[in-house]
Amino acid sequence: MTPIKPGRLPIHAWTWVPVCLMLGACSAGPLDPQGPIGKAERLLLLDATAIMLAVIVPVILLTLGFAWWFRSANTRARYRPEWEISGRIEMIVWSIPALIILFLGGIAWISSHDLDPPAPLQSSAAPLEVQVVSVDWRWVFIYPQQGIASVDRLTVPAGVPIHFRLTSTSVMNSFFIPQLGSQIYTMPGMTTQLNLLADHPGTYSGLSAQFSGDGFSDMRFQVVALSAAEFQSWADATHAAGGALDRPGFEQLAQPSHEHTVKSFGEVATGLFDSIVSAHVGMAHATAQE
Repeated sequence: MTPIKPGRLPIHAWTWVPVCLMLGACSAGPLDPQGPIGKAERLLLLDATAIMLAVIVPVILLTLGFAWWFRSANTRARYRPEWEISGRIEMIVWSIPALIILFLGGIAWISSHDLDPPAPLQSSAAPLEVQVVSVDWRWVFIYPQQGIASVDRLTVPAGVPIHFRLTSTSVMNSFFIPQLGSQIYTMPGMTTQLNLLADHPGTYSGLSAQFSGDGFSDMRFQVVALSAAEFQSWADATHAAGGALDRPGFEQLAQPSHEHTVKSFGEVATGLFDSIVSAHVGMAHATAQE
């Protein structure tokens, strides 16, 4: 066995470097889910990949096998230029992929309905309501049950379903927390719904997955999942810290800005989220009439 010189790796060892880099990139992403929706989506992705590999791997192996068997040096290979078609082979060639496509389509159909974003999650705990507004280029989170709000940081209790209602003040955006699952669009004058849950306390990354202008690349936020007691303490402390988010204050927040300072508000004007949505509905109606 040839000894390995210090400071050098055999050639085959370097082939694992890109594999390790790709696996390392999976941490804190969709392949490292921290909630039931993310886990279900990862399972669907792995199942779909395995099913498609059932076609891809045999095709690759057969291609290599045919190339090897019909090489010029193989005198045992029989060439039949007069051969045209075989009904049995055609049946096999077309039926197997067709069955796999039907199977894959069935799994995707069932899973897409089970993972429908507005569908509530099964839990003994009552869901936490969070209203999300995407502005240029920040995220505003309103907690109507607690009467507080925050900017660029979403704090939630672990183990409790989160019911989001989302809208936008300008262009379309996409709300996405990769480790928790399901991205969904925010649109001006409309509301969308999303249900997620964080299994354990931790800090996760959120982002906008839809290009929305100059500040899009920095339109990120942190998701901080706390225990129920810690979440209640955070809500009480935020309320006690003061600061009010009313309509004029929100209009100031909605101005295009590259500032990403985390802010919190101890009070929120009643019905602020609905007024944001209806205001843009009115603007769209007025524009249509003009």
